[in-house]
Amino acid sequence: MTKRTFSRLGLSLITSVYMATIANVALWRELSALNLLNSFAGWGLAAALAAAITGCLTGIMSLFAWRWTFKPVIAVLLAMSAAGAYFMWMYHVVVDADMIINVLQTNPAEAIALLNVRMLAALLFLFVIPLAFVIWYPLRWGPVLGQAIRNSTTVLLSLAAVAAVLVASYQPMASAMRNHKQLRYLMNPLNSVYALGRVTAKPFARSSSVLKIVGADAVASPPAVRPPLLLLIVGETARAENFALNGYARSTTPALEREGVVSFRRTSACGTSTAASLPCMFSPLGREKFNSRSHEYENLLDVLQRAGLAVLWLDNQSGCKGVCDRIPYETTRRNDSTLCSSGECLDEVLLNGLEDRLAALPIERRARGTVIVMHQMGSHGPAYYKRSPPSSKRFQPECTSNNLQDCSRAELLNAYDNSIAYTDQFLSSAIQWLKVRQDKFSTAMVYVGDHGESLGENNLYLHGLPYAIAPDVQKIVPWITWLSPAFTELAKLSMPCLRQRSGIPLSHDNLFSSILGLMQVRTSDYASGADAYSACSRAGG
Repeated sequence: MTKRTFSRLGLSLITSVYMATIANVALWRELSALNLLNSFAGWGLAAALAAAITGCLTGIMSLFAWRWTFKPVIAVLLAMSAAGAYFMWMYHVVVDADMIINVLQTNPAEAIALLNVRMLAALLFLFVIPLAFVIWYPLRWGPVLGQAIRNSTTVLLSLAAVAAVLVASYQPMASAMRNHKQLRYLMNPLNSVYALGRVTAKPFARSSSVLKIVGADAVASPPAVRPPLLLLIVGETARAENFALNGYARSTTPALEREGVVSFRRTSACGTSTAASLPCMFSPLGREKFNSRSHEYENLLDVLQRAGLAVLWLDNQSGCKGVCDRIPYETTRRNDSTLCSSGECLDEVLLNGLEDRLAALPIERRARGTVIVMHQMGSHGPAYYKRSPPSSKRFQPECTSNNLQDCSRAELLNAYDNSIAYTDQFLSSAIQWLKVRQDKFSTAMVYVGDHGESLGENNLYLHGLPYAIAPDVQKIVPWITWLSPAFTELAKLSMPCLRQRSGIPLSHDNLFSSILGLMQVRTSDYASGADAYSACSRAGG
């Protein structure tokens, strides 16, 4: 008996309708939350969106409707739609190019931290079962020329159908997309396909053959008896409003308050994810120019190194995102049984062996100054409870699940605030380490967060929303400064003046010139107006 076969168009339509409807539950929820489904016209808009998504997916599949590519492409689309549906539904995130970069740069430990029973069940229902149907679905294949004609015809018909839907529903759809920009990032899996295309095309749109030199004329101060030593600590997932230093009602930063630090309370991040913020915050370009650049540029660390300073990147995270490519780099050793477990380390491991790392840097460079960048694990979610040891868990009970919806709002805040309390402990320990070395160095610490975090406000969790629609909790980050008396004298800065200016608005755009100013590196690329500390320089009056 001959096995029954089916058409490729049939399989394309079945899977496209499935992804456009069931896998878009987050889109339908958002339409409902916006009160766009409370009328007949609203349901018409939803139907038009489903039809447009179906048409686009059918067209994409038809481009790859060849014997060896058809089912693999469908499998990839199903995987994208399943993952997108789960994360958009559970965490209210959206998918854009920055989110795709985050996914591609996620290390195994971060990926494992996201796993839970609910996620596995969702992937079984949304991916494994549909994939099994696709694998079972028998197809018939004809001559290559005939197949090319059928594929081309299907693509053209799909495009025509999408165009007809858009024309028929232009007014309500244009209005919805214009007034609610987040909707365009929720159309699953077209959002992932588009974002992946942008990420893939970016190297071709931006010349990487020439690295633009920054600070070619950079010069450091002559060697000093006690040269400057700066710990530049990059915070992870730290929202400024949860720091007691910035007026938060809970005592999350008692150690830092005792140290007399200066906290700039109104600092805006370059982006809402590490992949977006980290390269941008070290760039001389500022956020807008950085995002529209046509070439790659050197960064702050290149300038410091060119000026003759000793520079080191020490990582307790998933890498420096290209920022440290041309300077010495070390990662934390994960063999400390007390501070490291499950492939991850608590941040105090960054201080282990730091004296030896400092001594290993070239002595002639250390004589002019040293900048050690520490990249924290910080408050990386969703497993916030893993970011603090028992000694820092002062807020109880805390959420001990990586499925944040399983926890109450109070438990979630407790877990996150415990991670901030541990950051307070770590930063205080870093300051103590610096104090011990004040006989040899003029010491200082600057801590700047990379991006913030949503903790259930408006049902949003985690981070990574497109900058234009992201809430302030994902964009406003801490910027904390501790300067030893010797450093303030060397840099000729007034601490009372800095405290009076703690409320000025800053952004990551200010970091480049601010660090150059602190380290007294002279270059034409330095901008005193962008230096957060220059207004309090006694040298300038």
